[in-house]
Amino acid sequence: MAKLYSKKKLAAQKMKPKKETIAFLLNFSKALSIHKVGNSSFEIIAN
Repeated sequence: MAKLYSKKKLAAQKMKPKKETIAFLLNFSKALSIHKVGNSSFEIIAN
């Protein structure tokens, strides 16, 4: 069976997220809280 991928490394290793993106995700995860009540769960974002 023929190989369908190249031997070169992917460009994904050169990709880095911006500092703003990292800060946004960290702040979002800090503000997110999940509360379980019975069989239901509620996601609440505190702004």
